Amino acid sequence: MAARLIRQVLGAVAEFDKAMTVAKLRGARERKRATGVKVEGRKSHAEVRPQVVAEAKRLRRKRPKGGQRSYRQIASELLQAGYANSNGRPFSKAMLG
Repeated sequence: MAARLIRQVLGAVAEFDKAMTVAKLRGARERKRATGVKVEGRKSHAEVRPQVVAEAKRLRRKRPKGGQRSYRQIASELLQAGYANSNGRPFSKAMLG
């Protein structure tokens, strides 16, 4: 009888402690978000490798006599310039577009 009471009390304390931790973390995320900082999620290419994004945008711009490059052409030119994805392969069309 007493063991059951102790187990229930400890369970209630653990549940309360977890709820308090979750509330503190949520509040901290919301405060950080209010300052305009990214809080959750995977980092984008623009955050990790801004020079690659700038180069891809430069290559995507329309040329005076040649029109716009395709994403495959941009990926091959980026590879020639020494920019590859994390596996050392050319960027995919989906990654650029």
